[in-house]
Amino acid sequence: MSSSAIEAVLRRDRAVVVVALALITILSWVYILVLARTMDMGGMDMTGWRMVSTGLEMGMAPALAPWSTWQFAWMFVMWAVMMIGMMTPSVAPMILIYARVGRQAALQGRTLAPTGWFAGGYLSAWVGFALLATTAQWVLERTTLLSPMMEVASNLLGGVVLIAIGVYQWTPLKDVCLRQCQSPLVFIQRHGGFRRQPMGSLSLGLRHGIFCVGCCWALMLLLFVGGIMNLLWIAALTIFILAEKVVPGGRTVARMAGTGFAAFGVWVLVKTFL
Repeated sequence: MSSSAIEAVLRRDRAVVVVALALITILSWVYILVLARTMDMGGMDMTGWRMVSTGLEMGMAPALAPWSTWQFAWMFVMWAVMMIGMMTPSVAPMILIYARVGRQAALQGRTLAPTGWFAGGYLSAWVGFALLATTAQWVLERTTLLSPMMEVASNLLGGVVLIAIGVYQWTPLKDVCLRQCQSPLVFIQRHGGFRRQPMGSLSLGLRHGIFCVGCCWALMLLLFVGGIMNLLWIAALTIFILAEKVVPGGRTVARMAGTGFAAFGVWVLVKTFL
């Protein structure tokens, strides 16, 4: 195959990566929208009931009834798809860099593992977080701390969570994890470089995903405060997380938001006790 033909194939490979990322994001958001649409109960009294995912719609179940295995599984699917839809846009620059280096290596006669392995490792970290989030939702529902609309029912707990999120935005751990997300090439170089073997690429993507979870896990707790299936809340968080990672001064953005979250949490607590 001539060099021009190889270059043409590699350019198509970039298009494939872009289209794949777009499709993953779009399909995830379509699923979220479908579920959110079925949550409208028309103002009915939901006392004693809770929302459950049944696959492609949200249904109702007695609030204190134990979760079935299928209910837990579908709620986990809901969380996993939501995390993928929210986080794919922010990891897209890293994945595109990985794909570009892979194309350049191929032109030089070297073969790197396909980009999909790296992306799969990254998203696996967020699927793991989805399992933890599903478990947290189960605990909150069992302790009646989550409303039927899947938001924190206690102002006291909501205020504490907001303050905790705000404080975390200022911590050294947040700084370390955010830096890994903001500098894709630096991250790859610090962790052994681009990988030739699929499992090595998967491991590198997983490591990057773990740093990303470390950066954003506290922000995801806002879903419990504003409503797990609140579309405006989900969209705002997606945009904010992307801004933290790609705009100049992202660290300042994170800290300013942290101050705002903590201040709002204090206001909620003061209002609760006065």
